[in-house]
Parts: sequence; structure tokens; C-alpha cells
Amino acid sequence: MKDNKERFPTRVHLVVYFLKGNLRFFVLSVLFASFVSVFDLINPKIIGFTVDSVIGDRQPELTGIAAFVLEKAGGISYLRGHLGLVAAAVVLIALFAACCRYLFNLMNAMGAEKLVRRMRDSLFEHILHLPYAWHGTQQTGDIIQRCTSDVEMVKRFLAEQMTGLLRVVLLLVLAIWFMAGIHPTLTLAAGVFLPVIVGYSLFFHSRIGASFEKVDIHEGKLSAIAQENLTGVRVVRAFGREQYERERFETQNREYTKMWVDLMRLMSMFFSVGDLISGLQILTVTALGAVFCVRGALSAGDYIAFISYNAMLTWPVRGLGRIISEMSKAGISIDRIRFIMNSPVEKDRENALTPPMDKDISFEHVSFAYEGSEDKILDDVSFTVKAGTTLGILGSTGSGKSTLMQLLDRLYSLDEEDASEGAKDASGEGKSGAGKGSGRRSGRITVGGVDIADMKASWVRSHIGFVLQEPFLFSRTLAENIAIAVSDSGPAHKSNKTTGKNRASYMDEVRRAAKIASLDETVRRFTKGYETFVGERGVTLSGGQKQRTAIAQMLIRRPPIMVFDDSLSAVDAQTDAKIRHALEENTGSSTRILIGHRITTLMNADQIIVMDKGRIAEQGTHEELLKAGGIYRRIYDLQTNAYEQ
Repeated sequence: MKDNKERFPTRVHLVVYFLKGNLRFFVLSVLFASFVSVFDLINPKIIGFTVDSVIGDRQPELTGIAAFVLEKAGGISYLRGHLGLVAAAVVLIALFAACCRYLFNLMNAMGAEKLVRRMRDSLFEHILHLPYAWHGTQQTGDIIQRCTSDVEMVKRFLAEQMTGLLRVVLLLVLAIWFMAGIHPTLTLAAGVFLPVIVGYSLFFHSRIGASFEKVDIHEGKLSAIAQENLTGVRVVRAFGREQYERERFETQNREYTKMWVDLMRLMSMFFSVGDLISGLQILTVTALGAVFCVRGALSAGDYIAFISYNAMLTWPVRGLGRIISEMSKAGISIDRIRFIMNSPVEKDRENALTPPMDKDISFEHVSFAYEGSEDKILDDVSFTVKAGTTLGILGSTGSGKSTLMQLLDRLYSLDEEDASEGAKDASGEGKSGAGKGSGRRSGRITVGGVDIADMKASWVRSHIGFVLQEPFLFSRTLAENIAIAVSDSGPAHKSNKTTGKNRASYMDEVRRAAKIASLDETVRRFTKGYETFVGERGVTLSGGQKQRTAIAQMLIRRPPIMVFDDSLSAVDAQTDAKIRHALEENTGSSTRILIGHRITTLMNADQIIVMDKGRIAEQGTHEELLKAGGIYRRIYDLQTNAYEQ
């Protein structure tokens, strides 16, 4: 079922993938950059020719196109009387170069921005389809950093460095060719420094890459701390942890800053050495050229042209060294992005099924352990939920109640092979215990006799309504949050925002779900009603209001299977009873699974199971479990006595 072959085995494969649809812009930018190089190389030749042959009396040695252009211009004698033509030619060529430079920058910018858009879209789409278990092993801040800073680094390298590489190579070849035609000995003196510049760049290449990798890792840690504190600011304030979190952030920030200082020290050394060698090269060529001029081995015009070509030669080679150093940093960023893109997405089995979901649910000898742990959260659990009935699940924290429902929703897999695929950390290494065939995950879960592993994951989740233990609300209005699971809701589908029948139908559904969740009366007291903006993670709502919003969010879909994972814990007993009564009246044909700690929430269920240390300790109706005198009875007595007191 799984293919362990990496989607992008090398950095080049990933870059080529991201460049699809955008490559033409970079090809055009390289083409225009080449024209710029050619035009830049022509003007020194014209200036040198003018000094020696037009102003001076040196006999020109022109062939090919140059001789043809000179003849059409009227010859040297004509140019001597019309030096303005030479100046006009220089200006015209400079204008052509400027136009090509503009087109180069335009094509390069368009290609870079389209490249970034494709990278972000591809990363976001891929991350959305990664297994739930994968997200549990990654820090959100680090993922964000890979999708922002690392993407920007790759863009900067491809747009600012790689597109100029061919231009640099072309400029080097043509400049050396022109220089050799002027004075071979002086060209050799200039060329001696080129291997030195490339050599020291390669020397610093690996060192810069290693330092940048450390910087990237520490930036991810810093982003993770900031993200945790921004999303959990209420918890930090409530427990007076501001000082601790500030010191934690500052400690990581100091470490991050130290890494950057170390990298900048290395980069400064790299650039300083490069500038020194480049300066020595220019000084050597200038001094030797002057000596050759004094001795008559080099004309004044050729000396001017040679100095111009040498300047063109030195800084592109210097730029080549920078490209090599930037390549180190870009390579690390590409690897960090490649880790995400190579992480296997969820895959359905071949010929995955879409059977009816309004059938009996059966757990058959289900055992489960999380990655990195040999302790089983669930151990040989078996039970059946009849279609259209209500199941109550009671148990202490860590007894496996929520895990049962996460397995039902296929957030986790019972397949050991699936487990090993999702059990890699950011370095790409497998977690301990992953995929060893240790029997840590076994059994099956069926709906209507069909194993959910044989169904499409999207089909399973679209037919199971899941109210999480900790509801998550988005930074949108209450109406948008309630209708977020409806296919035609949200910002991407504006029909629900229009007036008329569509809008009325949309709001009717929202209010219907809110009434069942006992939320409608509360919302009516808000100034803006259902258009109230709830803020990030629903920060403007109370715990009970968030839970009821999450219940309405699930009810609007009318799924055949409804799971309430301790989703009434933040509401009072009266509201709890009111919601349960409304659920029984309005969702009679659906199968309901209630997970909770309060006996009053579960007591009217058709069947109740009591979980203890990953096993089913007791099973039966409320009356049967009271008569049994076991765990359920003890919890009932404790809660009843606490209520009476």
C-alpha cells in the first residue's frame, strides 16, 4: 500500500518541480541578461578603437561585422570629423543595454513571485494532506518557518543568484576572449587570481552551509516559542507565567543571535578575503598595464579597454564566489522544504469504498500504541454500537476514550506500516519502535461490516461528525464558524453572503444547528448576532460558548455518526440536559457516541462502556452498571454525593 520511494530524491528534482510553469520567465531573464553582457562588452571596444584609431593614428585591424559597420559609417576619416557619431553609438548601445536590463529585471521578478506562489501553494496543499500523526511530531513554529523564511531563501537564490550565473559565465568567456585579443600576457596575469577566488569560495562553502543550518534550526525553535505564547496568551496570563516565558524566549533569542553573529563573522571573513583578492587583482592589472603602456607594448586605447574588461571580469568572478556561498544556505533551505514535500501524505487503499455509513459500528480486538511508546493505550477492545442508538463512554484520563474515536475517524491508523510512514521527525529519521511489526497496532473497525481502512478517508470523515474535546474556532464570524464544514460556506464561496434565497437558506441552517446546541438564545443577545467576530481560536467566547459553537458546527452537516468527545464539560448541568434532549429529538436516526466524565451526561445512553487502562472494564445500561457495583457505581456515588453537598 505504501511506496517508500522519495518523491523528490534530490534538491534538483524539487527545484524543477517548483519551476514548472515558471521556467520561461527565468529563461527569458537569462536571455536578456546575456544581451546586457554583450552590449556592456561592446562599448569598451568602441572607446578603445576611438582613442587609438579615430583620435590617434593607429591603423585599425577590424574584420567581420566591425569592418562592415565602419565602412557603412563612412570610414575613419569621416568619423574623425564627426565624433558625435561615435558618442551616439555608445549612447545607443547603452540604451539597448538598459532596455535589456529592464526586461531582465521584469522577467526575473515575475518568475520569482510566481515561483514563490507555487512553492507556498504546494507546501500548504501537501501539509493539509499529511497524516494527523505527522503533525503530532512537528512544531508548528518550525513548519511556519520552513514555509516562510526557507521559501524566501530559495526564491532569493534562484532569482538573484542562479539567473545571473549564465550571465556571469558568458561575461567571463567574452571578457577573457576580448582581453586575450588585446594583450595575452596581461590576460594571464589577470586570470591567475580567478582560481584563487573560486578556491576560497569552495573552502567557505561547507562551513557557511553548516552555520546556516544551525541558524535555521534555532529560528524554528524561536518561532515555535513565539507561536505557543501568542496562541496560549490567556494561559500564560492566568498562571502568571509572563516572567518565565519571557526568560525562555530571551534565552532562545540570545542563542539564535549568537548563531547569527557566528555566521556573520564567517561571512565577513569570506567577503573580506574576497574583496582583498579582487582588489589585488585590479591593482596588479592596472600596474602591469601601465608598465606595458610606457614600454609601448600596449596602446592607450587598448589599456582603457583592458581595464574596463578587467573590471567586468573581476566582479562577476567575485559574484560567482557569492553564488557559491549563497548556494550553501539555499541548499539547507531546500532540504528543509524537501523534508515536508517528501513526507508521505495519507493514501487510500486501491479501489477504496464509499459504503453507507448509517450502519452498525464494530470495534474488533483493537489494540493501539502511539509512536515512540511501547505502552498500549488500547488493549484488545471489542464492542458494537447499533445504528441509530447512543453509546456512552466513561473513563479516567488516559484510559483511551478519545483514542477510540480518533481511530474511528481515521486520524490514526491501525496499520503498523502506516504508523512507520508518519513517524519521522524533522531530521527524517524514524521514531523508535516504528514499523517493527511489534503488534502494537492491531484489530479492525467496521461500519456495516466494512473495514474503515478499506474506505476513502474523506468519505469516512464527511460522514462522522466530531466535536473535539478542545474546540478550535477560526477568526471569522459565528455564522461562518458554524457553517465552516458545509461545502459551500466560507470566504471561497460568496453565494452564502448574498441577499435573497441563498442567504436566507444559509442562515436558517445556521440557526437550526445553533438552537439544537442551545446557542441561539446566547447569540441573540450579542450586538451583531451571528455576525459577531469571535477572534483567533474563539478567544472572545467563553468555554461553554465555544463548545456549543463546535456542536452546532457539527450538527449543520447532519452526519449519520456523531461523536461528542467530552464536549459538554464546560456547560452547566441544566444546559447539558437541554442539549442532550434536543439531540435526541433532532438526530434520532444518527448514531451518537458521547464521551464524558459526568454520569448525568451518559446515563440515558442505550449502552455505556467503562474504560480502564485501555480495556473495557464494564459494559451495559445505566441500571445494569449501577447494580454491578463496580467502577461506574463508585463514580456515580461520588458525583451524587458531591452534588448533594
